[in-house]
Amino acid sequence: MLDVLTVGEEVLRQKTEKIDSFGPELRLLAEAMIETMHEEDGIGLAAPQIGVSKRLFVVHLSGEEPRVFVNPEIIGTSHELSSYEEGCLSVPGVYAEVTRPKEITLQAQTLEGKSYTLEADGMLARVIQHEYDHLKGVLFVDRLDEEKRERILLIYHRKNRKRK
Repeated sequence: MLDVLTVGEEVLRQKTEKIDSFGPELRLLAEAMIETMHEEDGIGLAAPQIGVSKRLFVVHLSGEEPRVFVNPEIIGTSHELSSYEEGCLSVPGVYAEVTRPKEITLQAQTLEGKSYTLEADGMLARVIQHEYDHLKGVLFVDRLDEEKRERILLIYHRKNRKRK
């Protein structure tokens, strides 16, 4: 299992690099990420969360097969929005209502480098957008208004200081 980095780690705030090499190493990384996501009871995990600044994330929704997204790009979003309480393995114990487009269109590549387009809605669209944000150095708390974000991060940091 890989270590999941938490808020405050520099790599979580960096834009990621495109993946150019499609081979056994990429497959092993994706498999390790899926295993880590399962161990941490998550439904998504992006490469920066494990300290790898590459354009890769994994998603596993209940009742579906795990999905791997290499070099994803959101190329379209619906005008209709939806709100949902989100959490993040990199901001453990913190949850907040986040508003995002209800539907998205995404272009990505498979582990073999084959390009494809996916239209997603509901929870899949939400998780993809959440993980996609990680590839741009954005955390879900950044989607909150400034006052709420500051309050949540202050509470988070106080809790974690007490644990150390």
